[in-house]
Amino acid sequence: MKGIILAGGSATRLYPLSKAISKQVMPVYDKPMIYYPLSTLMLAGIREVLIISTPRDLPVFRNLLGTGEELGMTFEYQMQEQPNGLAQAFVLGADFLQGEAGCLILGDNLFYGQNFSAMLKQAAGLTQGACIFGYYVKDPRAYGVVEFDETGKVVSLEEKPDVPKSNYAVPGLYFYDSTVTQKAASLKPSARGEYEITDLNKLYLDEGTLNVQLFGRGFAWLDTGNCNSLLEASNFVATIQNRQGFYVSCIEEIAWRNGWISTEELQTLGRRLEKTEYGCYLLELAANDNK
Repeated sequence: MKGIILAGGSATRLYPLSKAISKQVMPVYDKPMIYYPLSTLMLAGIREVLIISTPRDLPVFRNLLGTGEELGMTFEYQMQEQPNGLAQAFVLGADFLQGEAGCLILGDNLFYGQNFSAMLKQAAGLTQGACIFGYYVKDPRAYGVVEFDETGKVVSLEEKPDVPKSNYAVPGLYFYDSTVTQKAASLKPSARGEYEITDLNKLYLDEGTLNVQLFGRGFAWLDTGNCNSLLEASNFVATIQNRQGFYVSCIEEIAWRNGWISTEELQTLGRRLEKTEYGCYLLELAANDNK
C-alpha cells in the first residue's frame, strides 16, 4: 500500500500565521506539523508517500523532506492548483498509485493512542473495500459523520450535517483498495463545489465493503486547523514527551525501529541535530543499541 499526505489549502483559520507559509510546516511543539501524519503512515508500514500541496508551498516540503532516502523511504510530490475537495487527492495521485491500494491522511491531523500501530497495520493489509475510523466528539457538525444501527452496522454517512445522526466524526485517515482511483474519478462536485471524501466513502458503503473502526475514549485525535487547536496539540505532545521521555512522531526513530535504516544511519541523522534535544534523543537511541 502507498500513502498520500494532503497538505494543501489556504488555512484561513490560522491567518495571519499562514499568510506566508503552509500550516503543515508550522511547529507542533518540537516538530513540523507534517511529521505527525507522516509518522502515522510509517507506523502502518507504508514506505512510498506522495505529498500534495500548493504551488507556493510544495518547494518547502521538498526542502524539508527530500527524497525520503535517508529514512529508507520514497517521497514524491504533486501540485494541487486549487483545493477542490479531499477525494481529489486520488485523482491527482493516480499516476503515483498505479492501480495499487492507497491510504490518505490529512496534513493537519495528529493521532496518538495505545495499539494504534496494530490498527494501522491491519487497515493497511486490506485487499478489498475501505477502512475508515470513527471518533466520538461533542459537536460533530464540522466533520463527516457516521451513523450506526443498534447492531453496530454502518447505515449512513453525512458531510458536515446541521443535525448529526450520531456523535461519531470521521477523522482524516482513510484506507482504500485498488479501486479507489476509479471510484474517485467517477465523483461529481457536491453543492459546495468539492469532490467530497464522504461521497467516496459512500461508494464503498453502497457496495457493502466499508469497514469503520472506532477509536476508544483513551485515544487522542487532534485537528490542528485553528490557533487554539494548534496550541492544544503542542501542549499535548510536550506533556507526553516530558512525562515519558519517549518522543511522539519521531520519524527517524520509527524508520529505525521498522528496520528501514541502520543504527549507524540513525546515529548520522542524530549528529546533524546534536545541538538540540531532538538530536540528542536520536543519538541516545543509537548509543543504547550499540551497548
